[in-house]
Formats: sequence, C-alpha cells, structure tokens
Amino acid sequence: MPVHSTAVISPRSDVAKTAEIGPFCVIGDDVKIGERTRLLAHVYVEGPTTIGDDNVFQPYSTIGVAPQDLKYHGERAETRIGDRNLIREFVTIHRGTEGGGALTSIGDDNLLQAYAHVAHDCHVGSQCILAHGATLGGHVEVEDFAVVGAQSGVHQFCRIGAHCYIGGYSVITQDVMPFSVVVSERGAKVYSVNKVGLERRGFSAEVVQTLHKAVRIVTKSGLNTDQALERIAAEVEPNESLDRLLEFIRTSKRGFVK
Repeated sequence: MPVHSTAVISPRSDVAKTAEIGPFCVIGDDVKIGERTRLLAHVYVEGPTTIGDDNVFQPYSTIGVAPQDLKYHGERAETRIGDRNLIREFVTIHRGTEGGGALTSIGDDNLLQAYAHVAHDCHVGSQCILAHGATLGGHVEVEDFAVVGAQSGVHQFCRIGAHCYIGGYSVITQDVMPFSVVVSERGAKVYSVNKVGLERRGFSAEVVQTLHKAVRIVTKSGLNTDQALERIAAEVEPNESLDRLLEFIRTSKRGFVK
C-alpha cells in the first residue's frame, strides 16, 4: 500500500494493500477503502464509511462527515460508495441521519465534478454525472445515468429519474421524470425527452419515439396527471422504458416537473 509519510490513517480503519493514500490525507476510525482506490492528496474521510474498488478522490474532497442537519445529534450513520467513481476537487459527501435511514450511498461509475455536494441520506445510482457546483439537498434520490447540470440545486426529498438531463443553474423543487430534459430559470420546465443521451446509450429509435410521445402527453396536452396516464395507456405502445416512466409518475409524492 503506497502511503505518503504525511498521511494520517487510523489503526481502526481497513485500507486495502493496493490502495494509494497521498500527501496529507486523513482517514478516520471505521473507514474501509477497497482495492486500487486512490486518494491523491488532502482527502478527509470520516467513518463509518465504506469505499469500494478503483475510485479516485481528487484533493480537498471531504467524505462521510457529519451532516448539516440540526436534527443530527451524533447518532451512528454511514456513507457507502461503490466502485470506479471519480470524485473531483472540493466535493462534499455527508453521512446519513437516523431520521433518514442513517445512510448516504453512491453507486458505481459516477463522476462528481468540483464542488458538488451530496447531503445526508441521499442515494445516487450508477453512471451519473453531478456537474461542478451541483447540490443535492437531504434525502434526494438520483437514478442511474442522470445528469445534474452545473450549479443546479435539488430540493430535499426530490427524485431525479433515470437518463434525465438537468440543465445548468436549474432549481429543482419537484421530481424530474426519467428520460426528460429539464431546464429552469425561476421554475423548472420539461423541454423534451433526452433524445441525445438516450441514443448514446443504445435506446432504439422506436423506444425514444414512444417516450417522446408520452412526455408530450404529460406536459403539453393540458390534461391532469390521471387523464394523461389514461391517454398514454390508450395511445402509446407499451415497453419497459415507458413502464418505468409511468411508474415514476404514479409514485411521485412531491409532484413532478412539467
């Protein structure tokens, strides 16, 4: 295990022999770091935190520290990070709280750009991008392949659907539908289905067209949500991606961006 002489590693941590711990990193009690994960310099990690294999943490990222929730009073809560994530400079990831399930989690193959913030009890899926300055309030769920644009803020308890794209400087106060493109000035609006992103990920033209038609019915028809869902069921050929979109809409608790 290549460890720089200035690094501070708790004897109560578990760091893989192939991990790399760079200058001035601090690893606290109850931290587990997997194979070939690299902490380049000045990375601070508090436990309980579990980090998987092949991750890279750029300087000044802060992982697993206490949440900024005034209801938190030191109860045990965890942070879990999967494999092959790239965590850029000054990213902050806070552990969970008792009231939110006591867990903050990040999946695999994500890119968190500089100054991104993942608050307590958030759950980020896999292959997501949080662009620089993107901020997730507490209890936010981000599904796989979602992109949150630069300097965008996501309100507590919102859900960000799979394969969606949130434009930069957006303010998100409701759930964002899977597969959609959302941009806000004062309030977020759906502009279209995320056609470019879906094509890049291998979605067929037929599936993309189906999703486009469904999103237009929800956002442009003037129907309320129940009426729109009935119309989609009657007019749009079902498929797995459409089922996922409709289930997301049906289970939304905060409403969703139209």
